[in-house]
Amino acid sequence: MAAYLDISSWDLACEFNNTDHRTDLNGVGRLIVRRGQAFTINLQLQSGAYDAQAHSLCFIVEAGPEPLEESGTRAEFCVSDSIDDTCWSAMVTSPPGDTLCVSISSAPDAAIGRYTLTLDQHGYKINLGEFVLLFNPWCPRDSVYMDDEEALKEYVLAQDGIIYMGDHNYQLPMAWDFGQFEEEILDACLRILDVNPKCQKNQAEDCSARRNPIYVTRVISAMINCNDDNGVLMGRWQEPYEGGVKPMLWRSSVGILRQWCRESCSAVRFGQCWVFAAVACSVSRALGIPCRVITNYLSAHDTNQNLVIERYVNEKGEPEKRTRDSIWNFHCWVESWMTRPDLPSGYDGWQASDPTPQEKSEGVFCCGPVSVKAIKQGELSFKYDAGFVFAEVNADVQTIMRLPDGSTRDVISPAIVGQKISTKSVGSDHREDITHLYKYPEGSDEERETFKKAEHLNKLQQHKDVGLDLTIKLGDSLRKGCDFDVFALAKNNTSKNKRCRLLLASRAVSYSGVIGGDCGYKDLLNVDLPPGGERKVPLRLNYNKYADALTQDNLIRLAALLIDYSNGDTVLSVRNVVLDNPEIKIKILGEPKEHRKLAAEITVQNPLPVPISSCCFSLEGANLTGGRTITERWAILIIIMQIIVLYIYHSLRFRHFTFTHAVARCIFLCEVYYIFLIYKYTVFFPPG
Repeated sequence: MAAYLDISSWDLACEFNNTDHRTDLNGVGRLIVRRGQAFTINLQLQSGAYDAQAHSLCFIVEAGPEPLEESGTRAEFCVSDSIDDTCWSAMVTSPPGDTLCVSISSAPDAAIGRYTLTLDQHGYKINLGEFVLLFNPWCPRDSVYMDDEEALKEYVLAQDGIIYMGDHNYQLPMAWDFGQFEEEILDACLRILDVNPKCQKNQAEDCSARRNPIYVTRVISAMINCNDDNGVLMGRWQEPYEGGVKPMLWRSSVGILRQWCRESCSAVRFGQCWVFAAVACSVSRALGIPCRVITNYLSAHDTNQNLVIERYVNEKGEPEKRTRDSIWNFHCWVESWMTRPDLPSGYDGWQASDPTPQEKSEGVFCCGPVSVKAIKQGELSFKYDAGFVFAEVNADVQTIMRLPDGSTRDVISPAIVGQKISTKSVGSDHREDITHLYKYPEGSDEERETFKKAEHLNKLQQHKDVGLDLTIKLGDSLRKGCDFDVFALAKNNTSKNKRCRLLLASRAVSYSGVIGGDCGYKDLLNVDLPPGGERKVPLRLNYNKYADALTQDNLIRLAALLIDYSNGDTVLSVRNVVLDNPEIKIKILGEPKEHRKLAAEITVQNPLPVPISSCCFSLEGANLTGGRTITERWAILIIIMQIIVLYIYHSLRFRHFTFTHAVARCIFLCEVYYIFLIYKYTVFFPPG
């Protein structure tokens, strides 16, 4: 006759298990574990003791609406003498007594998501509760395994980071709160998986596919934008932003994900590429996939898949929108770490995916994941969307001038896309240049072989040399609110005298290449250049002219055009200017302590030649403000060059059980003049 254990209660040991599985930052009120790693449950016995010979203890774990063993969403296993780390298994770890401790290990390729756990004694079943299972980059058998503890701290556990903006000549770091462990965020991430169209179409199949980080990453790429589904963010790249938040104002993924979840999966308005990428990074880290945000400067958007960006300009060198092809000042996507068993060997590691809705992939606005190594090797047939990402970093640029009579003329314009590809370094706030992971050095034999493999014929051609050089140089003090000079430098490298026309124009521009208002213009009809001679032409940019033209990106596009009267040869040089914002200074007053009010002195100087008013400081940070933004507003008039000192006092909500610091981001905002200052400050907590 079968013997049954008389179980009075049970404990899923959430605090112990969550800490052991590095999920305690999500809280310890429920069980959250990582696959391929054992966790412990405690069974309290009413009477008697466990006898391995007499008692049969089995467990059932189930996920999804139609759990099936063959789909990997259901497993039934009994207590044995040891843990099998290749599949679901269990063993007793306690000596005989009133409490029976059972160690349960999940399969390293189990589907992630919500599970039920049931104890079965010869058909007598007890529902022990629910738990959440995540990917496990610390488990060597998991396909997201990363053998670098410092990298795991950065790419999985770190709740704050840096995203790079600006220009390839002037990279601007922006602090971001990923907040993947804040309250409600994990549930929002699981809901993203549950409402994705593939799950709505076939829940059982989708739940089974969640074993595979390739599949999950592709779902995240599609669901962060709302173009095809109930995705998280709606994109908008120019005014107006009524009915939503200007993309530049977001500094955290937390508010975005909470709003989307609380408003019944209605898209949050509005996002641009860095916001899409940051939210995708938060979701990936929350689910256990190592992830980082990447910035590609001079990023090509090749719409017709010919690896060529056709750029049209008028006779003044100003761009004309005649094709959908474009070059963005910068563009952000994410990389996720995983194996690629669907590809030939050698393409594991970082995989690029892009949640910004640009082009459709298999009928859906998503991109990737594609092996970064495959991009470098020119393997354009590899899954997913290798050709599109290859073009972003390698496309050729052809510039064509359209004349008033409708005719066209080729323009020599050196333009190299895919520059200064950047991400935050592991364990520091320094920028890491990872261009070498995507492409070989310009002009190298390896680069040439890659272009041959990719049939990138334009890049293999030698571009015409007309003997004229044209570059743009910048003056000093490129700060918003100041007047400053820029220069066009023309040089004649031939043995003949050259008479040319030189035009130097400046226009406001968004980071995505949308041209705005005029900021200054100069046209010299007769510029004489003797053999080997050069000419430096200045253009003064005055604040009173460019102030109203600037967008929130603080960018001015400079274009210099040199036309040789003798043969019509035309050279174009383009450069973007990033205007500096003034610095925010933060001084912490006293010693920070958990659950105590923190005093901080925040200082900023008005850089503008006009008074400003109706300004505010916003403060937020992982482990500090609970995912909320603390805002201090004041309406007083801030006169020219006046220094503002603000004292803030707020209680800390410090939930980090392993690290000894938290990171704050402070933003000073005066929307009228597009002053967006972001300062990152690390608050250290003393031991005890």
